[in-house]
Amino acid sequence: AGRVVLTAFMTPFKEERDKVRAMMGNDRYVEVFVNCPLEECEKRDVKGLYQKARNGEIKNFTGIDSLFESPVNPDIEVESHKLSIDEGVQKIYDVVIEKIRKDNE
Repeated sequence: AGRVVLTAFMTPFKEERDKVRAMMGNDRYVEVFVNCPLEECEKRDVKGLYQKARNGEIKNFTGIDSLFESPVNPDIEVESHKLSIDEGVQKIYDVVIEKIRKDNE
């Protein structure tokens, strides 16, 4: 149908990401790693969730008391602490558009 669907999920484990890739197929899946240091995430946390997790009020919080397995070879890495929102979006857009062009050749 010519549709492109973008979804955003917190997928801290490689096994979860691999399952989605296998389900969708390599040619239909683009892994985007929005990479941001934990310290920066905490600075941006307007709801205070990281502090609550550090205080033990929230359990299994990714990056605090639950692991995050960084993607080894994502299709796109957006370092959100180094890029503006527009730059990050453009980086994703460029890869997706190129993939669509290749699929239509």
